Amino acid sequence: MPACASPVTVRRVTDPDDPALAAFGRIQEASYYAPEMLIPPAAFSRLVAGTPGGRNDRILVAERSGEVVGGTLYSLLPSAGFNSFMGVSHAARGQGAGRALHAASLEDLRAAGLSGMFADSVHASRQSAAEREAEARSGSDPLVRRRQLHALGLRTVDLPYWQPVGGEDGGPLKDLDLLYCPLDGGDTVPLGLVTRTLEAYWRGWLGPQRARAEAEALSERAGQVERVPLLPATETPGYWRG
Repeated sequence: MPACASPVTVRRVTDPDDPALAAFGRIQEASYYAPEMLIPPAAFSRLVAGTPGGRNDRILVAERSGEVVGGTLYSLLPSAGFNSFMGVSHAARGQGAGRALHAASLEDLRAAGLSGMFADSVHASRQSAAEREAEARSGSDPLVRRRQLHALGLRTVDLPYWQPVGGEDGGPLKDLDLLYCPLDGGDTVPLGLVTRTLEAYWRGWLGPQRARAEAEALSERAGQVERVPLLPATETPGYWRG
């Protein structure tokens, strides 16, 4: 960052009418190769407003001189957080906005007494040629992204994870790996924490019964072990390596 550049500041958006939400939405649309797979910006105001008894969603924005240069959307769930998206404008990349957003979200989790942050991320080995071309057109690279996530402290959870819906013909989406950033370090994560967090995260769009069934199926695929190894975020789980 040039010496004369203003510092990046991070704040939580709490007003559903805050224009920063629309600015973050434009960054999301421009910075990800498949924005239709993400929570749409039209939903941001509703998420910020919240609903009684609903999921505790957060949106943070990074600003420089009053301009939104990045943002992140995540949920505080019963035992951990789940990050749905974090993105930075093309012009502000490499200037610390992503790291500042990630650090602020982890501090929020720590204040809430949670154990860490989950996320999911595409692995290049399971992308089609058309998807890789779309990545290039959007100015992103899945290999670079996974290196950046590793540098932020996220690690690949070594189990056969997929999103229950969103894939071909409405079936599971299998090009994603589950990642986890433990607040206090460690090279494993309890399988029970994984399944509880995902069940809570999925409940809003799958309903309670389907979410529970999908979490139980994931536990079965993982062999119902007590703890799951954490791998470098650049790696994909052993299940996909054969």
